[in-house]
Amino acid sequence: MEPIISLKQVSKSFSGRRVLSGISLNVEKGSTVGIVGANGSGKSVLFNLICGFLIPDSGQVCVRGQVLGKGRDFPENMGVLINSPGFIGLNTGLQNLRYLAGIRGVAGDKEIRSAMQKVGLDPEDKTKVEHYSLGMKQKLGIAQAIMENQDILILDEPFNALDYKTCNDIKEIIRILQAEERTILMTSHNYDDLETLCTHIYAIDEGKLGIYKGRRG
Repeated sequence: MEPIISLKQVSKSFSGRRVLSGISLNVEKGSTVGIVGANGSGKSVLFNLICGFLIPDSGQVCVRGQVLGKGRDFPENMGVLINSPGFIGLNTGLQNLRYLAGIRGVAGDKEIRSAMQKVGLDPEDKTKVEHYSLGMKQKLGIAQAIMENQDILILDEPFNALDYKTCNDIKEIIRILQAEERTILMTSHNYDDLETLCTHIYAIDEGKLGIYKGRRG
């Protein structure tokens, strides 16, 4: 079966500094792939390449058999949480998602409310997003990534700076998405966040991607 995401010898540099070097990766449909690495190791750069937000200096990124950058910049049906979405602080969570949904016109009010409830947010909550906790903002970010029923989810550091309870809440949300057979890619600088969720874990070190050899179990 053809992988749903495929990277072939992808490299990327910024201002003469090589961030990623010869990255190759195949992601099977329905799998959950974790990418671990230190801060600044290139995890977010890798995800930006997969989303089509960046173009590789060399190599090829394919999503569903289509090469990005050849008439297709952003893959269809992909939900993305990278660097926390720029929500409007004076609006509620529901208002923010309605605004974002209006860009493509795919998700209606029913889908938006369902996504919020799935991540544990109340669509009727009148709290403005500027008063949300970090955990609530993370949940709202995941809601916007799934409200159009995207089957590929790119989640960059979904556990970053969360307290223990909220971290467990996010993990439970991801398990629900796994049960729906969505393909999920996640990053973290902490292997422990990924080991109970991922079918495959890779590490980025000095621009190279390899199977993570940490202890599991």
